[in-house]
Amino acid sequence: MTNLQKLERQFDLAMFEVYRRAKDEAGYNATIFLQMLSDTNGRRTTKALINAAKPSDGYTALYMRERLDLTVEALVIEDPRWHALFTEVELKRALRRLKDYCYDPRSTPKPS
Repeated sequence: MTNLQKLERQFDLAMFEVYRRAKDEAGYNATIFLQMLSDTNGRRTTKALINAAKPSDGYTALYMRERLDLTVEALVIEDPRWHALFTEVELKRALRRLKDYCYDPRSTPKPS
């Protein structure tokens, strides 16, 4: 197994964990998100959500609960170990979406 494959598996686990936390901590049962994770994987799910023209219903639901820290955008931006899984454009999109909703990430992507 390559380092990238290991990182992707770790990311998959982190994505399932953020699903669990959203359910337990914010009372949000992200069934569509869980289905996306089950159908593909964490990286593909996140890329689809970040690259969508508008925030997902789940993003909006977490915003309404004041829990943007539980979004895939925050997960990716705030933990530098995931940056290698995404393009510079995707990282900028994720950061922009968070900032557009007045969320201040704990960490920001470092330019290449």
